[in-house]
Amino acid sequence: MYKSYSMELGGRTLTVDVGRVAKQANGAALMHYGDTTVLSTATASEKPREGIDFFPLSVEFEEKMYAVGKIPGGFNKREGKASENAVLTARVIDRPMRPLFPKDYRNDCTLNNLVLSVDPECRPELVAMLGSAIATCISDIPFDGPCATTQIGMIDGHFIVNPSQEQWKNGDLNLTVASTKQKVIMIEAGANEIPEDKMIEAIYKAHDINQEIIAFIDKIVAEMGKPKHEYTSCAIPEELFAAIREVCPPDQMETAVFTDDKQTREANIRDITAKCEEKFADNEEWLAILGEAIYQYEKKTIRKMILKDHKRPDGREITQIRPLAAEVDLIPRVHGSAMFTRGQTQICDITTLAPLSDMQKVDGLDSFETSKRYIHHYNFPSYSVGETKPSRGPGRREIGHGALAERALIPVLPSEEEFPYAIRCVSETFESNGSTSMASTCASCMSLMSAGVPIKKMVAGISCGLVTGDTDDDFVLLTDIQGLEDFFGDMDFKVTGTTDGITAIQMDIKIHGLTRPIVEGAIARCREARLFIMDNCMKPAISEPRPSVNKYAPKIVQIKIDPEKIGDVVGQRGKTINAIIEQCGVRIDITDDGAVSICGTDKEGMDRAIELIKIITTDFEAGQIFTGKVVSIKEFGCFVEFAPGKEGMVHISKIAKERINHVEDVLTLGDTVTVKCLGKDKMGRMSFSIKDV
Repeated sequence: MYKSYSMELGGRTLTVDVGRVAKQANGAALMHYGDTTVLSTATASEKPREGIDFFPLSVEFEEKMYAVGKIPGGFNKREGKASENAVLTARVIDRPMRPLFPKDYRNDCTLNNLVLSVDPECRPELVAMLGSAIATCISDIPFDGPCATTQIGMIDGHFIVNPSQEQWKNGDLNLTVASTKQKVIMIEAGANEIPEDKMIEAIYKAHDINQEIIAFIDKIVAEMGKPKHEYTSCAIPEELFAAIREVCPPDQMETAVFTDDKQTREANIRDITAKCEEKFADNEEWLAILGEAIYQYEKKTIRKMILKDHKRPDGREITQIRPLAAEVDLIPRVHGSAMFTRGQTQICDITTLAPLSDMQKVDGLDSFETSKRYIHHYNFPSYSVGETKPSRGPGRREIGHGALAERALIPVLPSEEEFPYAIRCVSETFESNGSTSMASTCASCMSLMSAGVPIKKMVAGISCGLVTGDTDDDFVLLTDIQGLEDFFGDMDFKVTGTTDGITAIQMDIKIHGLTRPIVEGAIARCREARLFIMDNCMKPAISEPRPSVNKYAPKIVQIKIDPEKIGDVVGQRGKTINAIIEQCGVRIDITDDGAVSICGTDKEGMDRAIELIKIITTDFEAGQIFTGKVVSIKEFGCFVEFAPGKEGMVHISKIAKERINHVEDVLTLGDTVTVKCLGKDKMGRMSFSIKDV
C-alpha cells in the first residue's frame, strides 16, 4: 500500500512517501523537502551477529553528483569513497538514534540515505536525518522512537528554522538538535561566539519544532508502521553477575578501579578477569561472554560510586579538572607547534602555512562550498592508548574529531585580506584518556598563535560528563571526563568557546535524552572550565599571536590590481607570469577580483615581483624611469624589455649624447640599461630614452 504524508516545516512542505519504493527494506521513506529528494531505508538481519558485544549499526549518507547536475571528476567518472561531509552527516544521524535501539540487540542494522536531488533551499543532510528516523519507526526493527531533528541558523540576531545552504554557510549559527517526545538527545553546533543563554534559547526552539515533527511521524507510524519483530536478547544472565561477585566482591572492584592511572586500572581488571576465567573454566557459555559481563560489573560499580558517593575513579572532585600543562615551539623548523596535556590526554598540534592556492578543493553537493582555507586534521594512533594495530588512515571518529576542532576555531581566524594564507593544523594524539578533541582545540589555538596567525581571541574546549539515576532530577555532572567516565557514563558534552561565547558544541549520549536542567548545567560547567584552562594553562604558555610568521614559513604579500589587467600579468599562455616567477623566485596567485598574492622566502625577490607587476599594470606616463634589458637591436635603434612581456623602443638618436652610426657601437644584446619614458611614438609603441636619464 502506497501513501503520501505532508506537513509544513520551516516555511516549506515536507512530504513523505511510504510504500512507493524499496519495498523489500524493513522500512523505507521517500523524502521530499522542496525539490530535495532523499530515499531513506532501514534494514536489519534476521539473526544477531555472533561473537560481538556491541550493536552493529551502520549509517550511510550517499552523495550522488547527479543530484546537483554534475558528473564526478577523475578517470572513472563515478562516485568514490564518502566525502568528509557524508561521513559527518552519517555520524549526526547515528548519534541520536543509536541509544534508542535495545541495549541487548545484536542484529546487523543499516540506515541508508540516497540523495537523489538537491534544492539549495533545503539541505539534504536534514532530510536524511528525518528520513532515517521515519524509515526506522515504520519498520519492524525494534526502536524506541520516534525522534526528530531540526536545524537552526542565525542571521543578524534572528533565528532561522532549517536554513538554506547559503544561510547555513553565511550565518552566525549552525545548530542541529535531535529530540524525542520528552528530551533533547543530540546537539551539534558551530557558532560565531554565541552567548550561552542565546544558545540555550536556540536549542529549545529546535526542540519545540521537533515535537511537531514527532506528532507527524506518530501519524505515519499509526497508519503504516509494521509490528516490531521479536529478537534474540544478548543480555548477560544475572547468574553470571552473581558468580562474578563471589569471585570479586563489590568492595574489591571499587579498589580495582579507584586509581588515577589508566594502566594500573586496566591491570587490576585483567587480574579479576583471570581469576574469573579460572573459576569458570568448565563453563564455555559463560567464558564466551565473561569480558562483557566484567565490563558491565565495572560500569555499575563506577556509576554507583559517582552517583551515590560523588567519588570519581581518580579521586577528583566533581568539578575538578585534571593536571594541565602547555608548551609551544617544541618542534623545530615547522611553522608553528604546541602541546597540550590534561591528565593522561596529550595532543601535539603542528600548524603549516601556505599560499591561498593550496586551499583544499571541495567537490560535493553544496554548490556554495568549493574550497576550504582552514583545514584541521586529527590523528589517533594505537600507541596513544597502549594498543597495537596497523594504521589504515583516518576513520569516521578521526574525521569527526578533526571537524569539531576545525569548527571551534573558524570564528576567530583572520580574513583572507588580513592574512592571505591557507592554514592547516594537524593534531597528533600522543596519549589518550578522554576528550582528545577538546585537547586538540586547545593545542591548535596555541599552535596557530605560535605560527603568527593573528587569531582574534583565544579558544579552549572541555567535555562535561553525566551519570543519571532512576529519576530525572537524580544526576551528577562531571567536569573534564576521562575515558572511563565517558565509557561508563551517560553523556559526553563537548563545548568550545572564547571568553565571550560558544564556537562549537558536540553532544553524545547513551540514554534516552537530557532534561533542560542537565543541558543548562553542562553548558555553564563547560564555560567555567574553559575559562580556567585559558587563564591557568594556555595564557602562561602563549598569551597572544606572534607579531610575524615563523622564519621557516613562506612570506606572503598581497596587492590589488585592476581586474581588467589580469590578462596583462598572466600573458599569452602564462608566459609573462611564469617569467616573473622564474626571475624572482616567487609563487604568484591571482583571484578574479584582482587580488595578487606573492609568496616567497626572499624579500628582495618578492619586492622585485611586486615592482614588475605594478609596472605591467600601470598606465605609463612620460618621465617614468625603468631598468630593463636590451632584447633586440635594429638599424634604427633597440628594444628594451623593462618587465616580462613589456618592451619599449629606444631610437638610435636617444641612445647616447653624442652621435652614433651603429647601435652595436654602444649596446649589445643582454645589456641592462636604465631608460626614461617619452610616451608613445606614432606607431603606438612605448618610446624610451637612455641619454635623457
